[in-house]
Order: sequence, then structure tokens, then C-alpha cells
Amino acid sequence: MRVASFNLNNLFSRYDFTAEVDSMPPDGTHNSAPVEIVTTVDPADPDRVKFRTFKGRLIKGKPEAERKKLAGRITALNPDVLTVQEVEDVTTLAAFAREELKDLGYRHVVLVEGNDSRLIDVGILSRLPIGGVTSWRHAVHQPTDADPVFSRDLLQVEILAADRSRRVLTVFNTHLKSKFCDFREDPVACAEANSALRQKQAETAARIMAAQTRPGDRYLICGDMNDAPDSTPLAPLAAHPTLQLVDGLQHAVPDRAAPADTPPAPDRPWSDRFKAAHQPADYQLLDQIWLSPAAAGALTSAGIGRRTHLGGDGSDHDPVWVDLTL
Repeated sequence: MRVASFNLNNLFSRYDFTAEVDSMPPDGTHNSAPVEIVTTVDPADPDRVKFRTFKGRLIKGKPEAERKKLAGRITALNPDVLTVQEVEDVTTLAAFAREELKDLGYRHVVLVEGNDSRLIDVGILSRLPIGGVTSWRHAVHQPTDADPVFSRDLLQVEILAADRSRRVLTVFNTHLKSKFCDFREDPVACAEANSALRQKQAETAARIMAAQTRPGDRYLICGDMNDAPDSTPLAPLAAHPTLQLVDGLQHAVPDRAAPADTPPAPDRPWSDRFKAAHQPADYQLLDQIWLSPAAAGALTSAGIGRRTHLGGDGSDHDPVWVDLTL
């Protein structure tokens, strides 16, 4: 079984059209009327139209050319189970599986709406049947906290054998707090706050996984962790004494050479390239797959679907995968 993880970089619905309205919704920031905005038609309910804005900006669908690039990269990997991040909603993910990925046989689609203000969620596509699905979108870090700790959910999904006779694997999928800081924010304070939240999310995920699993269970947690595997914020996962998770990508081999860069990309696993102005590019393994000891015992290989352009192909992340004999 091949399990892959891929940040699809804002896979928003392409069912867009332009219209004139008298005013923006109450939470909008535009006050002029009429104003030209972009809305979305839900293909499952064509009479329903929703407004999509974030910080006063319109949210538009991912262009067809970019969707085809994503589909090509996924097809090349051919995973049995694909965990994804940065998807708008289940309708968008199902349409992507049905149309762009129609030859891969992803009959089983999971996405639970999360809490993120950017409207991005995590989801799972699977050829194998799916059993129980649990969303931890309402989980808090401390019992007295008023707000959920996960903006993009921690999704727990049981993967069943083809005949549904048994559970072969439990997959946890998440997308931890990003490192992004708005230019209007204090960069040091923002970075510290982001890291602190990322650590709280890792602590909560580890606590949930420890409570939901038993010794000897085969499970994994994957997703865009937005930090290095050996970073302090991820230590609650990486060094949890009960879980004893194994880094499934520590020996991952890319499927092709990295694009030429100055200085060259490092000869170690990485899935994200960030280039600040007037600085050399920073390469990090933000996309990760951590295995339980039982699942690690079934690990046969691991890889990275390397991009062909420095900026990425359809996404600024590279997909990662593990092959398991179950």
C-alpha cells in the first residue's frame, strides 16, 4: 500500500462566475455598490451561491492548467491513499477526484469542514474502503480554552481491507500552523506566536493519538507540519514516549533530481522551498509522515515527488509517500 501526502496549494472550486450585487455580505470589507465580485456555485446545488472572501480579497478557483499539473504529479505517484491539505471543501475534492483523477479510482472521499479563516481544509482520497471517520476540529489544547486548537482539523480515518473484513491502517491527517507573518505584524512576535500554536497543536495531536490507539496498532500521522522534523514545536509528536513514532521519510528518495538552483538544493529530504528576497533559498521537509512502531515495521520504501520548476508544479510543496506491506 502506498500512502502519500500532498499540500495542493489552495485547491478552490473552479465553478466561478462574475456578478454585480448591491453590497457585500456583512463580514465583507467593501462598501461600494454595486461591486464586481466572484462567487461560487455549488455543483451539487446549482441554485445556491456563496461569497468567498478573505481579508477583503476575493478567493478564486485554481486555474485548469494548475489543476492538471497537480493531477499529473498525483498520477505519477499513484498512491492507494492520498492525504491532502489546502482544499476548499468536500465538493471541490470530490470533483477533483472524479474529473482530474478519474483514472486513479478514488471512490472514497473524506473531508470535514474545519475552522480556518482561509477556508482551507484537509481531506483524504482512497481506493480502499473507509471505516470510521473522526474529526477533531473542536478539540482544545487545555480544557479551559474557549477556542479550538486546530484551524485545519486533525482528521482520523480508518482504512479497511478491500473486502471490508478488517482495519488495515488508521490515518491521521493534519495541517499545522504556518510560519506566515503579515508585513504589518512584528516579525519576531508573530514567529513566536506561530511556533507556540504549532507546538500546542502537536501536543494535542499526540494526546489524541495516544488515547485513540493501542500498542501494536498500525497508524500514521501525515500532513503539512510547517516545521522541521527535529524542531522544538514538533517535539511533542516526534519524541512522545508512548507513541514512539518513527520518521517515515528520514531516508526518502526523490523520484528525480532537483531543479538547478544557486546554491544547489541540499542532498537530504525536503518538500518545500522558500526564497526570501536577497537570501538563499531555504529547503525544509515540512510535509511529513510519522509511523507507529507497528506500521514502521511494514515500511518498505519512501519517496518524494520532486518538482520540475523551482517554484513548484501546481503546488509550492512536493508530495511525499511511504510504501507499506500490510
